[in-house]
Amino acid sequence: MSASRPAAAAERVLAIPAGTTCAEAVAAAGLPMTGPDAIVVVRGQDGALRDLSWIPDADAQVEPVPMSSPAGLTVLRHSAAHVLAQAVQDLHAEAKLGIGPPIEDGFYYDFDVPRPFQSEDLERIEGRMREIIKSGQKFRRRVFPSLDAARAELAGEPYKLELVGLKGEVDPGEVMEVGGRELTIYDNVDSRTGEVRWSDLCRGPHLPSTRLIPAVKLTRNAAAYWRGNEKNPQLQRIYGTAWPTRDALRDYLRMLAEAAKRDHRRIGEDLDLFAFSKEVGRGLPLWLPNGTIVRDELEEWARQTERRLGYQRVATPHIAQQDLYYLSGHLPYYTDDLYSPIDIEGEKYYLRPMNCPHHHMVYKARPHSYRDLPYKLAEHGTVYRFERSGQLHGLMRTRGFTQNDAHIYCTYDQAKDQFLEVMRMHDDYYRALGIAGFYMVLALRDPANKDKYHDDAQMWETSERITREAMEESRIPYVEELGGAAHYGPKVDFVIRAVTGKEFAASTNQVDFYTPQRFGLTYHDSDGTEKPVAVIHRAPLGSHERFVAHLTEHYAGAFPVWLAPEQIRIIPVVDELLGYAEEVRAALVDAGLRADVDTSDGRLPGKVRSAVTRKIPLIAVVGKREAEQRSVTVRYRSGEEIPMPLTEFVEQGAELVATKSLAGAGHLRPDAEA
Repeated sequence: MSASRPAAAAERVLAIPAGTTCAEAVAAAGLPMTGPDAIVVVRGQDGALRDLSWIPDADAQVEPVPMSSPAGLTVLRHSAAHVLAQAVQDLHAEAKLGIGPPIEDGFYYDFDVPRPFQSEDLERIEGRMREIIKSGQKFRRRVFPSLDAARAELAGEPYKLELVGLKGEVDPGEVMEVGGRELTIYDNVDSRTGEVRWSDLCRGPHLPSTRLIPAVKLTRNAAAYWRGNEKNPQLQRIYGTAWPTRDALRDYLRMLAEAAKRDHRRIGEDLDLFAFSKEVGRGLPLWLPNGTIVRDELEEWARQTERRLGYQRVATPHIAQQDLYYLSGHLPYYTDDLYSPIDIEGEKYYLRPMNCPHHHMVYKARPHSYRDLPYKLAEHGTVYRFERSGQLHGLMRTRGFTQNDAHIYCTYDQAKDQFLEVMRMHDDYYRALGIAGFYMVLALRDPANKDKYHDDAQMWETSERITREAMEESRIPYVEELGGAAHYGPKVDFVIRAVTGKEFAASTNQVDFYTPQRFGLTYHDSDGTEKPVAVIHRAPLGSHERFVAHLTEHYAGAFPVWLAPEQIRIIPVVDELLGYAEEVRAALVDAGLRADVDTSDGRLPGKVRSAVTRKIPLIAVVGKREAEQRSVTVRYRSGEEIPMPLTEFVEQGAELVATKSLAGAGHLRPDAEA
């Protein structure tokens, strides 16, 4: 059931005669030159994007790229980043330029300025951007004749000079200034006088004119270290977004507003889910009691599911001797992701970056027969991976996290069915949580770049075939990504689309034939021979940190009853009814529910508002009549209030938990943030 991401517009092949600009050929073909589907660049047969001003030396075939396509949007946003930088230097002549790449849904630019930008600065900068856009300045590409010429022209831009010196040694996805075959600069040229208004080191390509930027908005500013290294100077980063139409921009800004309301960092603070401590260290979350309840409920659900499917629980150390990681290949190839070693009696130990090597050694600790397979080991194991401070983001990006991890050791013949079971486990989890927008990404090796992967062609063919067969049979939509495979085999990412429209990879899963041979993981077959096992790596609920962050935003903090830290708040109308309120609480707790009595001072409306603000799903109000009738008046998240006998309320609450009902959860309610 393979799928592909939708393209914004169909692309066609266009012939460009030698000596003709692409712009002339596009116009002659009657293709749009304005509007959201305007052709903004072309893609050559070598895959490279080129400006419409490009003139081929010989007849060429190219693909016209519309603004509304993914590549076209990238060009639009990159051009908007240049306009931003020009506007900043127009208004702040002392500003020095960092980098300004397009990013998902937008762009940013880094500046070295004497003081941080304020909101009023962003308003003035955005106003100047509109003036530049309206003036219709042309983007004109220019090639530096030599490195010395580039250094001379950029003498006043120290960060650009550094990039010139690093040409070929930077990430081309982040640094747009250098990385091509030539060292180039783009001039912004006055369309009437031909005067150069501003220039920036850049490999391009760009829109023909600033006037083609239809809708742009600056969204925020933040501090950022130069090239993401905290040892470098701290710059000021301005973020913005650009879209092919004003309607698309308005829709995106509405999505941003909704995302801000659902931001897990804000909700986590409001609901006391987690905290960070400078003394503990960056990127190392502290789970508060409320957040620990959510985490524990998910973990217990996973335990029950895994128990039913034949998994066995294990517990392994958080550190290991370096030899284990040389065996697994983490050393020396992934040293940058590991923390510095710990010297223990002359031996080097590392905080574990993954659970896999430990589980392999659990399997290897005892001999296994074919009758033992599949052999399924599960652990909520904590791992530690280095992240630069600038990349940390609440619970979504941390330096230590606990994975819903497991490894299935099986025969090659069992691998497809076991991997299919993993696919269906994901599907069951996600649908039970009300997550409807998800798909898989099958990351394959790139045949043109085989040096990145092991060289057993038969093993690659088998693992890719088994993986694809399981994915097809699961009937979960998937797309393929060439070049994204691990060095030892293809991998499958489950990508979740949040209610705000954002996507993130929730888990990575793999059929692995290569690692068992490195570790010597075998079983005794029915014919008495020793054979290697296949290993399936899976983590359907990802890590506690990322998954709880997602669910917090998914539900806007209004968790379903079974996940809610406090499921029921009991509010006595007057203090004289505290005794009955405690009886109600005791009955609920005896039924396995989490309930608390509001004993605070204040009037009833204020206490109800407090419970609503805390996003407690069930509020039980008890007055004199309820005490006499041994009943409660239940207020639901919808605002509906229903009186009912206490016994019925206890049964209802227990049923909502037992069935993991999503009734009243925030993913179905646009006002969940209220």
